[in-house]
Amino acid sequence: MSDDLFKPIRLGDYTLPNRIFMAPMTRGRADEQGAPTAMVADYYAQRASAGLIITEATAVNARGDGWPGAPGIYTDHHQNGWGTVAESVHARGGRIFMQIWHMGRTVLPEHIDGRRPIAPSAIAAEGEIPNKAGVPTKFEIPQVMSLEQISREVSSFADAARRAVAAGMDGVEIHAANNFLIDSFLRDGTNRRTDAYGGSVANRCRFLLEIVDAVVAEIEAGRVGVRISPTNAVFGIKDSDPETLFSAVARNLSPRGLAYLHVLEPANDSNSPMATSIPNVAGALRSAYDGVFVLNGGLTRETGAQAIATGRTDAIAYGMMYIANPDLVERFRHDLPLADADPASFYTPGREGLTTYPPALKVLAHAKSG
Repeated sequence: MSDDLFKPIRLGDYTLPNRIFMAPMTRGRADEQGAPTAMVADYYAQRASAGLIITEATAVNARGDGWPGAPGIYTDHHQNGWGTVAESVHARGGRIFMQIWHMGRTVLPEHIDGRRPIAPSAIAAEGEIPNKAGVPTKFEIPQVMSLEQISREVSSFADAARRAVAAGMDGVEIHAANNFLIDSFLRDGTNRRTDAYGGSVANRCRFLLEIVDAVVAEIEAGRVGVRISPTNAVFGIKDSDPETLFSAVARNLSPRGLAYLHVLEPANDSNSPMATSIPNVAGALRSAYDGVFVLNGGLTRETGAQAIATGRTDAIAYGMMYIANPDLVERFRHDLPLADADPASFYTPGREGLTTYPPALKVLAHAKSG
């Protein structure tokens, strides 16, 4: 088996010990004010052997904060909680970037004092999301953002990045994927604007690039990554020409000297629920982007190593495997069996299903003693 997964990699301001990254995954364990707790700090510290940890999506302001139990980074309380997380990960020799997001049109009004969610255009997301009581609820038609609101949201991302680094995070990943606010500006299925933020590919890229530039001005380019999902159709989001659009995104990000570009795109023949019939475009983006390229989506140890060895990517972000395998790097390195995650505890409160998965060596020792 190729050892490419275990080779060090230079990522922005850092040299990382391996190319096995932990992908961002919502876990819903923040406290009532939206700050990570000591339990959350333990969860990330257990996974510190990853080349890079990317945290769960973290709201940049109250208007974009609409997932029960998801964290924020817009108050001092949030910042203090994340400081504990960063300290715990660093104590075990790890590196951690915070993924920052605004949920845009998928925020339910009950989370924002009855107001409508905001988006580039008045197009509701498809499907449903659980409300605070756990009842599946359809999405509202969002309020069309004014130019003043666009400017405020750009500033919110910059402020969130500043707070994240002040809390001790090594950097931030700007969440421009999965239908949320930035992604809805990018794609022509959700952006019907006729001003400078809509219409042409260049105009639809403007909001993302303004956010990137504002964040870079706060914390420097080597501490900034961007995540996109060119062919993901979650909540009905779509684009008429994803290869042209996201190749333009990649080309525009290249000269900015970012830490990485993170592309979520499950292979269409994979078992991932996000796999679609839309042709993959990651290969075109790899050619268009001059910098560290990270792939995420249904990859195994073997296919991940092969993707690096053949030049399709520089690193792999693994998601669900990291829930039940806190020591995923060691399991991959020594060909140890992988544990299965329990979906019933993905978002439930408490430690069960968060910090209760033991490392492989402990499992093997228990088996031998039994």
